[in-house]
Amino acid sequence: MENGKGAIHSIETFGSVDGPGVRYVIFLQGCRMRCQFCHNADTWKIKEGSETAEEVLRKALRYKPYWKHSGGVTVSGGEPLLQIDFLLELFKLAKQKGVHTVIDTCGNPFTREEPFFSKFQELMQYTDLLLLDIKHINQAKHQQLTGWGNDNILDMARYLSSIDKPVWIRHVLVPQRSDDEEDLKCLDAFVKTLHNVKRFEVLPYHTLGAYKWKELGMEYPLEGIEPPDKETIERANALLHTADYQDYKNM
Repeated sequence: MENGKGAIHSIETFGSVDGPGVRYVIFLQGCRMRCQFCHNADTWKIKEGSETAEEVLRKALRYKPYWKHSGGVTVSGGEPLLQIDFLLELFKLAKQKGVHTVIDTCGNPFTREEPFFSKFQELMQYTDLLLLDIKHINQAKHQQLTGWGNDNILDMARYLSSIDKPVWIRHVLVPQRSDDEEDLKCLDAFVKTLHNVKRFEVLPYHTLGAYKWKELGMEYPLEGIEPPDKETIERANALLHTADYQDYKNM
């Protein structure tokens, strides 16, 4: 798929939830996961890239005065690791300009096989932070929820811990899908084995992207499931001990 250019879906110039500070968020096109709660189903289709890293960074740098000391560039998706060559080139150039770099990923493309793993190791040299979405800790339920297993995603989390790369873990809380108490306890236990987690966020499921499914001619799989209430969210945060992580008070 890669031709050295990025397949860009959209841009958010003043992002506030995709990493520290004010972020220039680049949403890349293409994802293999089919999360039932996805609010960006229009990013799934894998397309040929059309923009160079130089072009993309040049546009981003127009907003650099707004980033101040903590902001920067976040690459999200879709799934950015599907375009690892473009991402590597973009972050190399960004670090030359002193830009703080963040990847928002579900980890699905991760493998220790080559050539991906060597590229990923190099990419980590130019990456300041990863936002890693763990959709579900249970393998079978992860498969049901996303269409894929999670072994390689958990392996990626362990690898990032082994190199002490800062990570924010994110978990989308979906009633009847990913809010089971025992599963949350298992997720809590897994995250506690990692030594690089700076923040642990519960992201409440919402239905804001449901209309995109219908526009794409697809049946929305969570029809009738309402977002979690305040008590359910508080319970999940308690079970996951999210307040124990050092960046919690900066959320």
